[in-house]
Amino acid sequence: MAVTKAQKEETLKDLVEKMKNAKSVVFSQFHGLNVNDMHSLRDSMREKGVSFKVAKKTLIKLAAKEAGFDEIPGESLDGPVAVAFSMEDELAAAKLIYETSKKVEGLKLLGAIFEGKILSISEAKELAMLPGKDELLAKFVYILKSPIQGFHGVLNNTISGFVRVLDAVREKQEATG
Repeated sequence: MAVTKAQKEETLKDLVEKMKNAKSVVFSQFHGLNVNDMHSLRDSMREKGVSFKVAKKTLIKLAAKEAGFDEIPGESLDGPVAVAFSMEDELAAAKLIYETSKKVEGLKLLGAIFEGKILSISEAKELAMLPGKDELLAKFVYILKSPIQGFHGVLNNTISGFVRVLDAVREKQEATG
């Protein structure tokens, strides 16, 4: 069934709005994905606040231009293309597509738009491999806590050693005394 001009305009409007509001946009190829894989991917994306849209390449290019981005390289729009929009976590869409592509053969990460810059395939993969926000915060807290914890251990051992020495002196005095 052919897509009408009105449907194309509505899709274009939706793509432009999502590109402007998303924290990051990820392009992926989904050639050969079966219905179960696609359904599973969409469910996991919904859980992470990621919107997933399949659209024609020309509409994606037009939407990117209207949203204020430079020309999207051809490698980012190779084969049947879907666009994932991360609305909450900047890395969620890239991570989900990258991790799923390891398990599902037909899914590939093709590129991304992150912080206003269009990323190549290799840059998008690097983005997908970055640790998440929660993991980075946990590492930061550990780095802050580590010196204080070490200082506490040194002080505690010094005081414990002093108390043991005093206890040994007391016992010696009682034995001789």
